[in-house]
Amino acid sequence: MVEQEQQNASDQTSEARRRRTGIAAFVVGLVATLAFFAFFPGLPHVIDWGAILVSIAVGGFARWFCRSRMTRTARQQDRA
Repeated sequence: MVEQEQQNASDQTSEARRRRTGIAAFVVGLVATLAFFAFFPGLPHVIDWGAILVSIAVGGFARWFCRSRMTRTARQQDRA
């Protein structure tokens, strides 16, 4: 019974860590893409709706990639 409670607490902490990391990855992807569109030489230096939508998509991809990577490494560590 105690082992099950410890495993549930461990699952909750790892899920909270994955959530925080996913949020951070989303924000980093969003800001990096907006910065690219704002400061890259040769672009019209205007943040329009297309740049915002692409930034949101890149942020979502970064979040997905980060969470999938963390899940994969957690599974590999459980097997070992």
